[in-house]
Amino acid sequence: MVELHPVRVHRSEENLKRPGQLAYKIAQVAVDPVDVDDDVTEMVINRIIDNASVAVASLGRAPIEAARAQALSHPVSLGGSGAMIFGITEKTSPEWAAWANGVAVRELDYHDTFLAADYSHPGDNIPPLLAVAQHTGASGADLLRGIATGYEIQVNLVKSICLHKHKIDHVAHLGPSAAAGIGTLLGLDVETVFQAVGQALHTTTATRQSRKGEISTWKAHAPAFAGKMAVESVDRAMRGQTSPTPIYEGEDGVIAWMLDGPDANYEVPLPAPGESKRAILDTYTKEHSAEYQAQAWIDLARRLNSAHPQTTDPANVESILIHTSHHTHYVIGSGANDPQKYDPTASRETLDHSIPYIFTVALQDGAWHHENSYTPERAGRPDTVKLWGKVSTVEDTEWTRRYHSLDISEKAFGGRVEITLTDGTVITDEIAVADAHPLGARPFAREQYIAKFRTLAAGLVDAAEIDRFLDAAERLPQLGAGDLDQLNITASAGIISADAPKGLF
Repeated sequence: MVELHPVRVHRSEENLKRPGQLAYKIAQVAVDPVDVDDDVTEMVINRIIDNASVAVASLGRAPIEAARAQALSHPVSLGGSGAMIFGITEKTSPEWAAWANGVAVRELDYHDTFLAADYSHPGDNIPPLLAVAQHTGASGADLLRGIATGYEIQVNLVKSICLHKHKIDHVAHLGPSAAAGIGTLLGLDVETVFQAVGQALHTTTATRQSRKGEISTWKAHAPAFAGKMAVESVDRAMRGQTSPTPIYEGEDGVIAWMLDGPDANYEVPLPAPGESKRAILDTYTKEHSAEYQAQAWIDLARRLNSAHPQTTDPANVESILIHTSHHTHYVIGSGANDPQKYDPTASRETLDHSIPYIFTVALQDGAWHHENSYTPERAGRPDTVKLWGKVSTVEDTEWTRRYHSLDISEKAFGGRVEITLTDGTVITDEIAVADAHPLGARPFAREQYIAKFRTLAAGLVDAAEIDRFLDAAERLPQLGAGDLDQLNITASAGIISADAPKGLF
């Protein structure tokens, strides 16, 4: 049973008591000692494997090298045994491990997603929770419960409170969810979690310019920063320090000045006391390394490559018009009015937020690769640039309605494409969800998660280490206190460069 909690701005003289504040209600969910359902346990394991897949694949990329070097500049902090960093055996302080691993997980835009009123990558909760669990010697069961909470809070905030409309980056929902998850993991009391949630939100609200125009390497760092802030917020709260209150509903709070303003009204769904945390089952992962709204379009383009090969040649094509949801059109489509989305010299981060580019390359190649599809050579190919310029998007109100539907059976992230050929022929096709979606043509199950890990780790991690990690991940509920270092992965010799970038630390 889910309870809907009304949330609005309160004037200071109304003196909204803590039990009526959203941050307090989030904290109550975090401290509720409910069991984790078996299917939730299985999905948590899947997402730990999924995160490891994309983290390993990114270990040699510049943002990860920089974040790892920063983390290694900070020794293991007092009060625990330290936390692991993906790819290496050295440990660091948990907030810095959360930082380094958060960047590695997010860099390729290749892990799980949830889209509703706002959008999110709830797998971003795992790096800070795992870091704290390793540092404190927690058990697999502790981590499992914490991850279930992190997903629950983030998914329900995303269902009810839109950040994007006000150009606030989606990681503003991640700070509170990770703080709540850490609270569950550590078995903290409701007051401490309440203070941590407020502090985490207060420190992680930022504009979404990080995902606009010329997208920078900060795109991968933004959720890592939110995870790091969540760890630090919990630490402060555990030391008795308090946070701005009420953080959501205050007269000068987040809702009043960053979101829908003083007249805002939201209804936030949260599990009733004693109810299982099952929101992770509403989320979905990526088969392809690209923005989630692009997943279905890659699959449709691959299908069109086989069925209509003439569409791959710009000489045969007059125009390609993609009818899709408001969000897809305005965020990664031509409705964003970002000239960079059509620029063959644009950064990888920009190209993976460009439906015109992604659809063009997937159509021409009949495939998608997490590295090869983004190389400067691939983006700059003359026939690609010519065809790419003929692709545009438009909002379709029906696809927008389906995008926001709360009915999982009709919720959709695709649309309809019209390809007009130079001879006047019009080819139309449509797709609702990606092939890997739970309702798609080839839904991801444990077999596919493992295959994704083995594929991305091949040549980067020794075969024995791959097998060892997978065995540990699948035994998550049985891992005892202090055993969670087993969920780290060590890269093969020579994979990680010894020449770390230099900075201040």
